[in-house]
Amino acid sequence: MSKRFFELIAIGLPHRTNTTLAKIIIAREIDGLNDPTRIVTDEHYSKILAQMVKEYKHTRIEPCEAVGVVAAQSIGEPGTQMTMRTFHYAGVAEINVTLGLPRLIEIMDARKEPSTPTMTIYLREGYSTDRDKARQVSWQIEAAPLQEFGDITTDMANMQIVVHVNKAVCEKRKISVREILEIGPKKIKERRHYRDFDFETNESEGLLIFLPKDRGSYQNLFQLKEHVRNVIVQGIDDIERVVVRKESGEYILYTEGSNLKDVFAIRGVDTTRTRTNNINEISQVLGVEAARNAIINEALATLGEQGIMVDVRHIMLVADMMCMEGEVKQIGRHGIAGEKESVLSRAAFEVTVNHLLDAAVAHEADILCGVTENVIVGQPIQLGTGDVKLVVKQKV
Repeated sequence: MSKRFFELIAIGLPHRTNTTLAKIIIAREIDGLNDPTRIVTDEHYSKILAQMVKEYKHTRIEPCEAVGVVAAQSIGEPGTQMTMRTFHYAGVAEINVTLGLPRLIEIMDARKEPSTPTMTIYLREGYSTDRDKARQVSWQIEAAPLQEFGDITTDMANMQIVVHVNKAVCEKRKISVREILEIGPKKIKERRHYRDFDFETNESEGLLIFLPKDRGSYQNLFQLKEHVRNVIVQGIDDIERVVVRKESGEYILYTEGSNLKDVFAIRGVDTTRTRTNNINEISQVLGVEAARNAIINEALATLGEQGIMVDVRHIMLVADMMCMEGEVKQIGRHGIAGEKESVLSRAAFEVTVNHLLDAAVAHEADILCGVTENVIVGQPIQLGTGDVKLVVKQKV
């Protein structure tokens, strides 16, 4: 077996091809313990390798191939057939997600925040099969405002807001009354940036009293009440809703809203499988390589959902271009297209006059080596046969 694997590595095929074949060979060897006909003989193995090399050479790109144009056409043409239907309820969970052409545009534009941020949270062993534990994890993630934990009354006679914390709700959601009494006022000051109040607490009775600093203004009292009602005392602020669903024998959490960093810190979450549709957030938390993979997966999933099959290599090329400088850049004029060295290429994309004026002021020159600029000036493009120059030596 080891001899075969060394032979496989020596050929120099892509890593993924090698690992896939190795897994198949190992599986066949294990099956061969019961059924000797399943074992791959040396003769068959040689034929498999020869066929793989032949297929690999056949799929390689020719030198001087216009890969960018081919990739653009391969993604753009099916894109014209995509539906404009923007929203879709993902199965029974009724989590609103953007799909179709708007989602593809969102990915290529490298938006800082998607229109419907959502996460798919997988759980660790011990949590993924236990409904109660999965529900507890969901309570730690789903943002729960103070109004869900008790009654909030406005005492206008004494100019104060009184919160009666319901101990039964606290026990059910596995949070202590003390935590709620501490978190509430602290988060109003830190997250909601409102500081014009004082507060008093009574843990034994579950009372939290808010007093506005300006005791003569009803407007301040009602403004304070809004902050008290909506302050998040349990869960993650950015995640508005969590739905627990059982799929393939395990519980999975689907969320409205996304916060990868805080979700990773919660006990029971499987950080290796949990994902978000916010590519910019992936880049910040996990790095640019993870963001590149996310662009590929999201684009493939969006196209696949519409029944459109695009070769992964075209999408990989686009993802590589977007991430090659260490950060996720959009395809458009504020990213890749707007940063090209060629003046004519930049001008051909968008805001033509501005690019030409800026280039004239900066005294820029265009060496005419790309496709766009050569088409503009009417020269043969330097790709394919156009890349080869024939020089004749004349005998004197």
